[in-house]
Amino acid sequence: MEGHSARSQDASDQPGVIGIALAAVLTAILAQGSWQWFATYVGATLLAVVFCFYRLPAYRPGLRAAYARNLTAYALVVGLCLSIALAPMLQRWAWLFPMPGTRDRCGALGTYERIRAEADLAGLADRAGAALADAQTVRSHEAVADCLSATTTLWLPVYAAGAAVLVALAAWLTDRSRS
Repeated sequence: MEGHSARSQDASDQPGVIGIALAAVLTAILAQGSWQWFATYVGATLLAVVFCFYRLPAYRPGLRAAYARNLTAYALVVGLCLSIALAPMLQRWAWLFPMPGTRDRCGALGTYERIRAEADLAGLADRAGAALADAQTVRSHEAVADCLSATTTLWLPVYAAGAAVLVALAAWLTDRSRS
């Protein structure tokens, strides 16, 4: 019984972080196609909930302390929510996250889809040149967006892990200096 009460005191009384993590994971898993700006809204909302309703326990040194476990969970959830909030920007803005060796291939795929649309609609070229050009543009845009989305999703865990490390370090340094 004594072990149970000590364990209860170490356990966080704020289980909402689990629900937030679940919501973030479902958002990431259920996202299909291009990362849309609604993901930014979802991520920002989840971050607001975390920052408003979750508090880390009092700082105690040691890897086995409740603080270390809670800090790990907190940092991972914040990193995940932050990556979901920033996913549309990461997808669209190469300067924010270059994704070396993968982003540049998407333009070539768009060119291929443009050529493929022309071959698929070759009979329309002499009757509806504008429609053919529109179809080429739409297919090219969709191919590039899907490629960038897949590339972003591929690299998103790297960004989330980096953000989690920075969040954990900042929270740890802040809490350590306060104690």
